[in-house]
Formats: sequence, C-alpha cells, structure tokens
Amino acid sequence: MRKDFMISVLFCLCPERAGKVVAIVNIEFIAMQNYYCATEFLLVDSDPKLAEFLAAYLSERGHPCNASPEADKALDWLGQNRCEVVVVDLKSQNGTTTSLITSVRAIDSRLPIVVFTEKGCNEAQVRAAMRAGASGYVSKNLPTEQLYYVLARVLATARYNARRARLQRELLGAA
Repeated sequence: MRKDFMISVLFCLCPERAGKVVAIVNIEFIAMQNYYCATEFLLVDSDPKLAEFLAAYLSERGHPCNASPEADKALDWLGQNRCEVVVVDLKSQNGTTTSLITSVRAIDSRLPIVVFTEKGCNEAQVRAAMRAGASGYVSKNLPTEQLYYVLARVLATARYNARRARLQRELLGAA
C-alpha cells in the first residue's frame, strides 16, 4: 500500500506565552492508492524504440507507463483507461500532434500534456501544439536524468492540482 502524508501547520497567537506565535504541526497519513492512476504516463511517440526505452526507464523508477507509437491507439487506450500525464511527440508519423492534443483535451480537459521536441524543431509547430492545449514542451535531447526530473515534476504538479480539486469538491459538498 502506497502511503503519502500531508503536513498542515496552524499558526496561532498563544496568550499563555505572552503573545508569542506558536506553530501547531499536524501530520496526516493518507492512503492515496485510490486517488492515483495505475498508469502515470501515456507516451505517444512515433519512434517505438525511444518510447519503449523511456517507458522502461520511468517504470524502473516507479512510474508505470503505457507507450504507443500511434495516436489512434493512444486515444483508444485513453478512452478506456486513465493516466496522469500524456507525453506526445511533436513530429508524429502523420502530422497529427495538434489533433491528438485536441482529442486528449476532449477526453479530459485537466490532463497535463507535455510535447516532446527535437533539436531544430519548427517553432510554428510548437506554438500550434500549445494553442491546441499542450501544457508545455520539453526537448528529447535532454540527458535522460534531466528529462526524468522534468516529467516527475509535471507528475507531482498534476497530483497536487488533482488533490486540491478533490479537496475543494469535498469542502463544497460538505458546506
């Protein structure tokens, strides 16, 4: 069972301590397995070797992945499964990157989409991907460890945002 914890700090004015501010730290352990998807990353890259390598690399570090070389197969998978981050190749086989991003947005408007770019990529294509709804882009040419840190940070941000939205729904539902 995967456990995460939340630390909340409450600052209050303590009259017994002559007006000093006292911090009350509350640590909650939360079983988060119900909130995380079984697959964290969906990798859509026209280069199957690169997609398989990156999926294996991320999986070794505890981040389950699904890799797909084709946009249609990735959309079919996403229609039946969930993930936390989608990574798409800017230079897809059929030039369908922007339509793939638009389709992913139609399935889940909050799902982070990271676009992989290569050295010498067309800036107009990057801007089109961003307009279509991509959350950001990163170069495939980064060293693998740096690429991992970027994707792990995107995942952490996605989890934070999902948790925040869930807590807001719970609070509004309780009110």
